Amino acid sequence: MAMASSSNKKKPKKNQTPESQFNYNLNFYSKSKDLHSAISLYDTAISQDTRLNQHGFNTLLYLCSVSLNDPSTEELALRCGLRIFDHMVSNGIKPNEASITAVARLAAAKGDGDYAFDLVKNVGAYNELPRLRTYDPALFCFCEKLEAHKAYEVEEHMGSMGVGLEEGEIAALLKVSVESRNEKRVYGYLQKLRKMLRCVRGETAKVIEHWFAVFEGSGVELDVDLVREAVSRNGGGWHGLGWIGKGKWVLKRGSVDVGGKCCCCGEQLVSVDIDDDETERFAESVAGLAMEREVNANFSEFQNWLEEHANYEAIVDGANIGLYQQNFAEGGFSISQLDAVVKDLYNQSGKKWPLIIMHNKRLRALLQNPSTRELIQEWIEKDVLYTTPQGSNDDWYWLYAAVKLRCLLVTNDEMRDHIFELLGSDFFIKWKERHQVRYTFVKGKLELQMPPLFSVVIQESENGSWHVPVAGNGNDSPQSWLCVSRPRACDALEEDSCMEGSKDSNDICCNSKLLSFGRPESLTSCKNKLQSQASFQESDNKITALTCKRKERSPSPSYLHVPCDQRHQ
Repeated sequence: MAMASSSNKKKPKKNQTPESQFNYNLNFYSKSKDLHSAISLYDTAISQDTRLNQHGFNTLLYLCSVSLNDPSTEELALRCGLRIFDHMVSNGIKPNEASITAVARLAAAKGDGDYAFDLVKNVGAYNELPRLRTYDPALFCFCEKLEAHKAYEVEEHMGSMGVGLEEGEIAALLKVSVESRNEKRVYGYLQKLRKMLRCVRGETAKVIEHWFAVFEGSGVELDVDLVREAVSRNGGGWHGLGWIGKGKWVLKRGSVDVGGKCCCCGEQLVSVDIDDDETERFAESVAGLAMEREVNANFSEFQNWLEEHANYEAIVDGANIGLYQQNFAEGGFSISQLDAVVKDLYNQSGKKWPLIIMHNKRLRALLQNPSTRELIQEWIEKDVLYTTPQGSNDDWYWLYAAVKLRCLLVTNDEMRDHIFELLGSDFFIKWKERHQVRYTFVKGKLELQMPPLFSVVIQESENGSWHVPVAGNGNDSPQSWLCVSRPRACDALEEDSCMEGSKDSNDICCNSKLLSFGRPESLTSCKNKLQSQASFQESDNKITALTCKRKERSPSPSYLHVPCDQRHQ
């Protein structure tokens, strides 16, 4: 049997069996990516009837698959890899997912996507579950050969097995759909990219650019009200109703300013929320978990109360604000901090009080303190408090209220505790970015950090244009945007102004940085700005996109959930 020789290689132990000696040498060749020596070792082992185990076969198959990238070993890897797999199966050695993946890569490298896909479809025969990497060889092979229908079949099989697509796979499917002029598929994959990514890679952006450069099909003339309703239902930033408008597309690369205005076409990007269905499921999930951990009657009472008092535009986490930076000897619950937040929200919202969620035990202590009793009683009179009962976790209450009412949530809680982990992270993170208001106190001065004015995601506007954020080449590279729009008479911006704007990195809202609104600017004006910036005017029809709240509220409630014996203390 051929032996590995190297000054850096440890000597094998004495009295090794042929099998252990083979594995020892093979591992060495695998680490050094020495395919030629590994194949020589394998041929010697076969000639000596040395029995190989699953690990040995998998190591050989892996080494063959990674050697495909080296021109000097590609031919050897292709010639020997499939032969080694056939030997493995004929010897009764069960392949696992790693085996199948390696062989699928070899088959795809030979242009045999069908064999690669058959391997995946039959992986269940070995009691194995395929992964994304298992599907990739067949999928990319079909896409590269422009066999679109076969690529779609792979995607369908992935979905049936619960394997999700990532950007690379969607980009490949998008490209083959572009090449085959499949408008419906292209539209669908753009929506998939919008849903799962904050920004696309440069390679993906080029595929998107190519589509709009060659696509001249006319979109459907959709009813304005229908589009607006779809955008509202979907949380803003997209409608999903298909291509809109006529004429060739205008493609530009540029920037978006800190307010969300595109420098190329002048259109205002919007802040994207989770859609109505996701919101309802989210609220039901929070309520379900709360009911499991709270006294049912208590949380049910809160749900019923909230149904009757659904006009709040902000929920305040009282404990989080009152205990902020109070971890010092004389520290305690700071009612002045909470009061500052409440009054700031009131002044900035057009004289609408927020809802403060506070534990009943905390309220009792504040009422017993002469220095805080007057302020608490003022809040009681203005109906802005809901106290959670003894033994409850107020986190469930303020989170449910903010989700159910689709309003802002003022808290610095990062919501990473186990109770929030139960909710999952797919749309929870998206919801937090859209609804959470953080705060700071610098030398006693309050600063509210409002949600971003617009979302850094692919946006499909009501007039049919698209805006695609493109990642920079490095951590310090500025983010650019691909602007795709139909030519309109109102377009008056010049190309040079777009390029000039793209050079100013200060005009780019990278990484969804939270914008802090200064003191003179009210919450109402901020919301009005969002509303005006998230609107466009085409002919005489003005379509207003979403602001902080997607539904109008009824007048302020006049009910306070405080025990009767505490109302007049």
